[in-house]
Amino acid sequence: MFALLYFTSFAIYTSGQPLHNQFKGENSYTRYICSIPGLPGPAGPPGANGLPGPHGRIGLPGRDGRDGRKGEKGEKGNAGFRGKTGSLGATGEKGDQGEIGKKGPTGLVGAKGDVGPVGPAGPKGNKGDRGEPGAPGVCKCGRIVLKSAFSVGITTSYPQERLPIVFNKVLFNEGEHYSPSTGKFVCAIPGIYYFSYDITLANKHLAIGLVHNGKYRIKTFDANTGNHDVASGSTVIYLQPEDEVWLEIFYTDQNGLFADPTWADSLFSGFLLYVDTDYLDALSDDDEL
Repeated sequence: MFALLYFTSFAIYTSGQPLHNQFKGENSYTRYICSIPGLPGPAGPPGANGLPGPHGRIGLPGRDGRDGRKGEKGEKGNAGFRGKTGSLGATGEKGDQGEIGKKGPTGLVGAKGDVGPVGPAGPKGNKGDRGEPGAPGVCKCGRIVLKSAFSVGITTSYPQERLPIVFNKVLFNEGEHYSPSTGKFVCAIPGIYYFSYDITLANKHLAIGLVHNGKYRIKTFDANTGNHDVASGSTVIYLQPEDEVWLEIFYTDQNGLFADPTWADSLFSGFLLYVDTDYLDALSDDDEL
């Protein structure tokens, strides 16, 4: 803007043409511009308001403004009418167990139930005081008499080795617990038994043993010196029912057992010393004898 004014003033100055001021209310005089205009002066006071102009045309509706801020929560309204009950929904998952409620009033006493099973035995209690002596009992010992005894001989010489020797000549057999067909004594009454043997030998050595359930309990060996001799042995054994006892030659060619019914015997004997006390007490309690 200043560049344009400078150019115009310079053109008038060089041409020598006067500048006529034609603004209203000002005197006309001849003026030569000899320099560039000064800086604009300060603005004058504002003038009085003019008359209102005519109304303009109604413009197009403006765009909707932004949503205002959320207002404060209003007061709770009145409850509406209750709607119809909807269909039953699917069963939900089981919730956590709630807190235990207060104890209710005690109910009526129910009927007595059946006796339950016996529980496990409790710890052993302290020893109680000694009780008063009871009435005298009745002795049943004289009624219980258990017997088992045998004594047997053999009528043939030199039996087979490593097999039960069959003593077929029965001298005594209380209770029939010895079998003359097998040569075995089979226990029927548990307790302590005594067994012994007296064997005549001739012409050979003798290696004989007493066997209990297939195992040797005692073994004896007698050497033949050319004359008749007697070998003997004995032992005490505890037997259970069905236990078996017998004699046998335990070494090959050491079988000098000799028997002659006319003048020499070979014997095997055994008998019950006393009965097992537990077995005897059980018989007394059962009172079967």
